[in-house]
Formats: sequence, structure tokens, C-alpha cells
Amino acid sequence: MTLHTIPYSLWALGAPLYMPAHRHDILDCANGEKYPSLRSMIFCTEDAVSHSEVDSSLRHLGLCLQGFRAVPERFRFIRVRNPEVLARLLDLPHIDKIDGFVLPKFDTSVFHAYFDQLKGTNFKIMPTLETRHVFDVGAMVELRQALLQDEVFAQILMLRIGGNDLLNLLGIRRPRQLTLYDTPLSHIISQLVTVFNPYHFSLSAPVFEYLNDNDTLQKEIQRDLAFGLIGKTAIHPSQIANIEAVYQVQLDDYEMAVKLIDSTAPAVFKMHDAMCEVATHRQWAISILNRQQFYGVSGEKSLELTDVSV
Repeated sequence: MTLHTIPYSLWALGAPLYMPAHRHDILDCANGEKYPSLRSMIFCTEDAVSHSEVDSSLRHLGLCLQGFRAVPERFRFIRVRNPEVLARLLDLPHIDKIDGFVLPKFDTSVFHAYFDQLKGTNFKIMPTLETRHVFDVGAMVELRQALLQDEVFAQILMLRIGGNDLLNLLGIRRPRQLTLYDTPLSHIISQLVTVFNPYHFSLSAPVFEYLNDNDTLQKEIQRDLAFGLIGKTAIHPSQIANIEAVYQVQLDDYEMAVKLIDSTAPAVFKMHDAMCEVATHRQWAISILNRQQFYGVSGEKSLELTDVSV
């Protein structure tokens, strides 16, 4: 089963787990024998692999691909190192057993180097926005226009935000006990959302690099959701359940979403002490219901709908 034959919702990807491409347990992870609840994974040939390990990592991936089985609801990607490594990966036998590629350090300077190779394939693509061009609104608008070309747009699964690379360009590191939204990246994330989301691109949430601070991780995920980001990447298996727990939908939100997509709902109504307006809240409602299908509902039983005139 490959991603380009499924899913109807990007929430199906869950919290993708990054893992170096030279890990010895790649086959077990890919086939669900290890981390059976993992929804998606990204085998990395870039930052997680040193230059001296690239060749051996690609050989290792090639051998593992032979044993990849089709596993329902389990999606597998490879983060390439550069366009040259993508070419080597595309030449591997059984490369069609993966669902797609993550393209690092992506901007217009490497656009053709990647998409000239990917044209005509069925792979889904996740370009990562993590170069200094991200700080330039004009450059992001130019990139958006390039990605909107029909053949290219059809292959884009989502755009990834490379939080640590962007902080590195600023010469800073996220302090402990602070979310990304307490750093200069809050402004940049807002900017990316307004440039790309209205044009039907989805943006993923950057990694949280500390493993012993679940309270701050939960705060950051709440901010991710408020900014419209999905699919927060995990850097350790222990983060997956914590991320996906926050993706549960609050009962009030679920009930409002159900009513908002009901064809019999009034144009405007009051529910749970909030104004609900079908014309402006329907897209939110669809996203809430998509999340609910994968992560369920949390919260207490709440109030019934009340129609109001506005």
C-alpha cells in the first residue's frame, strides 16, 4: 500500500518519526514489527547521516527495500541529501515500495534539480522550507508560484518547516521550557501560513528537540494547531504518543463541527457559548472531523445547540 493510492486526510500521517537511514532496524520499523502504532516514518540520508556514511546508508536502504511489505495505514518516506542522492535512490530496485521523498533545504535554486527527476512518477513529495529564503516573503511567493504548476502541485503532499535549520541561520537555539512561538520563528511561521495555506498547501509542525519536557511539548502542539500546522515530526519514539494525544479533538469542538457540516444547520447559531457560522467555519469543521477520525474525542459532555439570530 502506498500513500499515493490512499489517504483522504493528511492527519493519517500522525507524528512522523525521523530515523537515520543506517539504522539496523529499518526493516522492522517499516513493516510494523517495531513501533506498531507508528503511522509514518522518514528515513534520513541528510543531517542524521555523516558524509562518510552516505554510501553505506544507501546500500543499506537498498537491501532493506527488498523486504518492505505493504502495511495498511503505515507510510514510508526517505529524506534525500541532495539531488544527486535522489538520483541514486530512484535507481534502486524496489524504490516504488516507499511513498515519497522529503526534499531538504528546498527553494527555487534546487527546484528543477529535484522536480525534473520526479516528473511523471507517483511519489508524493514534502519539500522542506529551511533556507535563508524563508525569511524573504517575496522569495516564498515566487516558490509558491513554482509549486502551483499543475504537475508539481499534484505531487506535493505538504510543505515541512525546518525549525532547527531556521534557528541555526539566526545563530540561536530554542531555549529549554520555551516553545518555538517564544522565538523569532513565531513571526516566520505566521508568514509561511499566510503565504501558502490559502493556496491549499499544508504545512507541517517543526520538531521539539527536548525529550524530558512534555509540558512544553504540549504547549507547543497547541500553538501548532492554532497556527494550522499538522503532522508534528517526532525525533524519538517516546514523543509519538504525547504528540498524538494532543491531536485528540475536544468534545465541544467535535459537536460544533458536526453541526456546521449538517445541511440542515442554520447559517448562524450559538453553541457552547460560541458563535458558529457555516460560511466561515466550515473548513475548520472539516479539519476537526478529519482529526477526530484518527485521534478520537476528549472532554466532558457539553451543552446542546441553540439557534440564535445575529
